[in-house]
Amino acid sequence: MADSDTAPRVLLMNPNSNADTTRVMCAIAGRVLPRVSGWTAPAGPPLLTTPEALAKAAEHVADADVGPEFAGVIVSAFGDPGREALAARLRVPVVGIGAAAARAAGHGGRAFAVVTHTPALETSIDRLMNNSGAQGRYIGTYLAAGDPVALSADPEKLDAALLCAAKLAHRDGAEAVIVGGGPLGEAADRLTDHAPCILISPILLAAVEMRAKLRLPSV
Repeated sequence: MADSDTAPRVLLMNPNSNADTTRVMCAIAGRVLPRVSGWTAPAGPPLLTTPEALAKAAEHVADADVGPEFAGVIVSAFGDPGREALAARLRVPVVGIGAAAARAAGHGGRAFAVVTHTPALETSIDRLMNNSGAQGRYIGTYLAAGDPVALSADPEKLDAALLCAAKLAHRDGAEAVIVGGGPLGEAADRLTDHAPCILISPILLAAVEMRAKLRLPSV
Protein backbone atom coordinates (compact mmCIF):
# COMPACT_ATOMS: atom_id res chain seq x y z
CA MET A 1 0.00 0.00 0.00
CA ALA A 2 1.64 3.22 -1.15
CA ASP A 3 1.20 6.51 0.66
CA SER A 4 -0.52 9.30 -1.22
CA ASP A 5 -0.80 12.98 -0.49
CA THR A 6 -4.41 12.78 -1.62
CA ALA A 7 -5.42 9.83 0.56
CA PRO A 8 -7.80 10.60 3.44
CA ARG A 9 -6.17 11.30 6.79
CA VAL A 10 -7.22 9.38 9.88
CA LEU A 11 -6.56 10.55 13.43
CA LEU A 12 -5.64 7.79 15.89
CA MET A 13 -6.39 8.95 19.41
CA ASN A 14 -4.48 7.39 22.29
CA PRO A 15 -6.49 8.08 25.46
CA ASN A 16 -3.48 7.46 27.70
CA SER A 17 -0.55 9.86 28.07
CA ASN A 18 2.22 7.66 26.64
CA ALA A 19 3.42 9.16 23.35
CA ASP A 20 5.58 6.11 22.61
CA THR A 21 2.45 3.97 22.73
CA THR A 22 0.79 6.37 20.30
CA ARG A 23 3.61 5.90 17.80
CA VAL A 24 3.40 2.12 18.03
CA MET A 25 -0.37 2.13 17.57
CA CYS A 26 -0.12 4.47 14.56
CA ALA A 27 2.39 2.11 12.97
CA ILE A 28 -0.03 -0.81 13.38
CA ALA A 29 -2.95 1.12 11.91
CA GLY A 30 -0.65 2.33 9.16
CA ARG A 31 -0.40 -1.17 7.75
CA VAL A 32 -3.98 -0.75 6.58
CA LEU A 33 -4.55 2.99 6.31
CA PRO A 34 -2.39 5.20 4.07
CA ARG A 35 -2.25 8.32 6.28
CA VAL A 36 -2.48 8.04 10.07
CA SER A 37 -1.73 10.85 12.51
CA GLY A 38 -1.45 10.35 16.25
CA TRP A 39 -3.00 12.18 19.22
CA THR A 40 -1.95 11.52 22.81
CA ALA A 41 -4.04 12.43 25.83
CA PRO A 42 -2.75 15.67 27.37
CA ALA A 43 -2.96 14.30 30.90
CA GLY A 44 -3.60 11.12 32.83
CA PRO A 45 -1.68 7.89 33.39
CA PRO A 46 0.51 6.18 30.78
CA LEU A 47 -1.65 3.06 31.14
CA LEU A 48 -5.41 3.02 31.80
CA THR A 49 -6.01 0.46 34.55
CA THR A 50 -9.02 1.73 36.53
CA PRO A 51 -12.60 2.80 35.77
CA GLU A 52 -11.77 6.26 37.10
CA ALA A 53 -8.84 6.66 34.70
CA LEU A 54 -10.99 5.39 31.83
CA ALA A 55 -13.71 7.92 32.65
CA LYS A 56 -11.21 10.79 32.75
CA ALA A 57 -9.72 9.62 29.46
CA ALA A 58 -13.21 9.70 27.96
CA GLU A 59 -13.44 13.39 28.85
CA HIS A 60 -10.14 14.16 27.10
CA VAL A 61 -11.26 12.32 23.96
CA ALA A 62 -14.72 13.86 23.92
CA ASP A 63 -13.32 17.38 24.29
CA ALA A 64 -10.44 17.00 21.80
CA ASP A 65 -10.10 19.46 18.95
CA VAL A 66 -10.28 17.35 15.79
CA GLY A 67 -9.49 19.37 12.71
CA PRO A 68 -11.42 19.29 9.44
CA GLU A 69 -8.46 17.68 7.69
CA PHE A 70 -9.35 14.30 9.20
CA ALA A 71 -11.70 11.97 7.36
CA GLY A 72 -12.06 9.59 10.28
CA VAL A 73 -11.03 8.97 13.90
CA ILE A 74 -9.94 5.81 15.70
CA VAL A 75 -10.23 5.81 19.50
CA SER A 76 -7.41 3.47 20.44
CA ALA A 77 -8.17 2.33 23.96
CA PHE A 78 -10.05 -0.90 24.47
CA GLY A 79 -12.89 0.63 26.45
CA ASP A 80 -13.57 3.07 23.59
CA PRO A 81 -13.59 6.00 26.05
CA GLY A 82 -15.29 9.11 24.71
CA ARG A 83 -16.13 7.55 21.35
CA GLU A 84 -19.88 8.11 21.52
CA ALA A 85 -19.59 11.75 22.62
CA LEU A 86 -16.97 12.48 19.97
CA ALA A 87 -19.00 10.78 17.24
CA ALA A 88 -22.04 12.84 18.23
CA ARG A 89 -20.28 16.10 17.40
CA LEU A 90 -18.21 15.07 14.37
CA ARG A 91 -19.38 14.43 10.84
CA VAL A 92 -16.79 11.76 10.13
CA PRO A 93 -16.72 8.10 11.21
CA VAL A 94 -15.39 7.47 14.72
CA VAL A 95 -14.37 3.87 15.36
CA GLY A 96 -13.46 2.44 18.77
CA ILE A 97 -10.99 -0.42 18.78
CA GLY A 98 -12.99 -2.36 21.38
CA ALA A 99 -16.26 -2.44 19.48
CA ALA A 100 -14.48 -3.06 16.18
CA ALA A 101 -12.67 -6.03 17.69
CA ALA A 102 -15.92 -7.44 19.06
CA ARG A 103 -17.62 -7.19 15.68
CA ALA A 104 -14.71 -8.95 13.99
CA ALA A 105 -14.37 -11.63 16.66
CA GLY A 106 -18.08 -12.44 16.64
CA HIS A 107 -18.35 -12.58 12.85
CA GLY A 108 -20.42 -15.51 11.67
CA GLY A 109 -21.71 -16.24 15.16
CA ARG A 110 -18.34 -17.24 16.60
CA ALA A 111 -17.84 -17.66 20.32
CA PHE A 112 -15.21 -15.19 21.44
CA ALA A 113 -13.38 -13.96 24.51
CA VAL A 114 -11.05 -11.18 25.60
CA VAL A 115 -7.63 -11.63 27.16
CA THR A 116 -6.18 -8.63 28.94
CA HIS A 117 -4.08 -7.54 31.92
CA THR A 118 -6.33 -4.91 33.55
CA PRO A 119 -8.60 -6.68 36.03
CA ALA A 120 -10.23 -3.48 37.31
CA LEU A 121 -11.67 -2.88 33.83
CA GLU A 122 -13.27 -6.30 33.48
CA THR A 123 -16.82 -5.04 34.10
CA SER A 124 -16.57 -2.28 31.51
CA ILE A 125 -14.99 -4.67 29.01
CA ASP A 126 -17.77 -7.19 29.50
CA ARG A 127 -20.38 -4.49 28.96
CA LEU A 128 -18.77 -3.28 25.74
CA MET A 129 -18.32 -6.79 24.36
CA ASN A 130 -21.91 -7.78 25.10
CA ASN A 131 -23.18 -4.61 23.43
CA SER A 132 -20.91 -4.81 20.38
CA GLY A 133 -20.47 -8.49 19.58
CA ALA A 134 -23.19 -8.50 16.93
CA GLN A 135 -23.80 -12.10 15.87
CA GLY A 136 -21.15 -13.57 18.14
CA ARG A 137 -21.40 -15.18 21.57
CA TYR A 138 -19.19 -13.49 24.12
CA ILE A 139 -17.96 -15.92 26.76
CA GLY A 140 -16.01 -13.54 28.98
CA THR A 141 -12.77 -11.82 29.90
CA TYR A 142 -9.73 -13.91 30.78
CA LEU A 143 -7.08 -12.14 32.80
CA ALA A 144 -3.33 -12.38 32.48
CA ALA A 145 -1.87 -13.13 35.90
CA GLY A 146 0.25 -10.31 37.29
CA ASP A 147 0.36 -6.58 37.89
CA PRO A 148 -0.53 -4.73 34.67
CA VAL A 149 2.23 -2.14 34.99
CA ALA A 150 4.88 -4.76 35.74
CA LEU A 151 3.70 -6.98 32.89
CA SER A 152 3.74 -4.06 30.46
CA ALA A 153 7.40 -3.48 31.32
CA ASP A 154 8.35 -7.10 30.58
CA PRO A 155 7.25 -8.27 27.10
CA GLU A 156 8.29 -11.87 27.70
CA LYS A 157 6.23 -12.20 30.87
CA LEU A 158 3.35 -10.28 29.30
CA ASP A 159 3.24 -12.60 26.29
CA ALA A 160 3.38 -15.70 28.47
CA ALA A 161 0.56 -14.47 30.71
CA LEU A 162 -1.66 -13.45 27.79
CA LEU A 163 -1.03 -16.73 25.98
CA CYS A 164 -1.96 -18.69 29.10
CA ALA A 165 -5.21 -16.72 29.33
CA ALA A 166 -5.90 -17.32 25.63
CA LYS A 167 -5.46 -21.06 26.07
CA LEU A 168 -7.94 -21.04 28.96
CA ALA A 169 -10.44 -19.11 26.84
CA HIS A 170 -10.03 -21.55 23.97
CA ARG A 171 -10.47 -24.48 26.36
CA ASP A 172 -13.77 -22.93 27.44
CA GLY A 173 -15.02 -22.70 23.86
CA ALA A 174 -13.65 -19.46 22.41
CA GLU A 175 -13.16 -19.69 18.66
CA ALA A 176 -11.59 -16.23 18.56
CA VAL A 177 -9.68 -14.33 21.22
CA ILE A 178 -9.23 -10.55 21.36
CA VAL A 179 -6.06 -9.14 22.86
CA GLY A 180 -7.82 -6.40 24.78
CA GLY A 181 -5.85 -3.19 24.97
CA GLY A 182 -4.44 -0.51 22.71
CA PRO A 183 -1.02 -0.73 24.41
CA LEU A 184 -1.15 -4.51 23.83
CA GLY A 185 -0.91 -4.06 20.07
CA GLU A 186 2.67 -5.29 19.90
CA ALA A 187 1.82 -8.27 22.09
CA ALA A 188 -0.99 -9.18 19.67
CA ASP A 189 1.56 -9.15 16.85
CA ARG A 190 3.96 -11.38 18.75
CA LEU A 191 1.27 -13.90 19.73
CA THR A 192 -0.40 -14.27 16.33
CA ASP A 193 1.45 -17.46 15.42
CA HIS A 194 1.20 -18.95 18.90
CA ALA A 195 -2.47 -18.52 19.81
CA PRO A 196 -4.63 -21.66 20.01
CA CYS A 197 -7.38 -20.06 17.91
CA ILE A 198 -8.10 -16.94 15.85
CA LEU A 199 -6.36 -13.96 17.42
CA ILE A 200 -7.90 -10.51 17.03
CA SER A 201 -5.74 -7.38 17.09
CA PRO A 202 -8.13 -4.51 17.95
CA ILE A 203 -6.08 -1.70 16.38
CA LEU A 204 -5.65 -3.58 13.13
CA LEU A 205 -9.35 -4.51 12.93
CA ALA A 206 -10.40 -0.94 13.71
CA ALA A 207 -8.17 0.22 10.86
CA VAL A 208 -9.75 -2.36 8.53
CA GLU A 209 -13.21 -1.13 9.53
CA MET A 210 -12.19 2.49 9.01
CA ARG A 211 -10.77 1.66 5.59
CA ALA A 212 -14.15 0.20 4.60
CA LYS A 213 -16.02 3.24 5.95
CA LEU A 214 -13.80 5.53 3.90
CA ARG A 215 -14.39 3.31 0.85
CA LEU A 216 -10.72 2.80 0.25
CA PRO A 217 -9.75 -0.19 -1.92
CA SER A 218 -8.92 -3.40 -0.10
CA VAL A 219 -5.30 -4.09 0.74
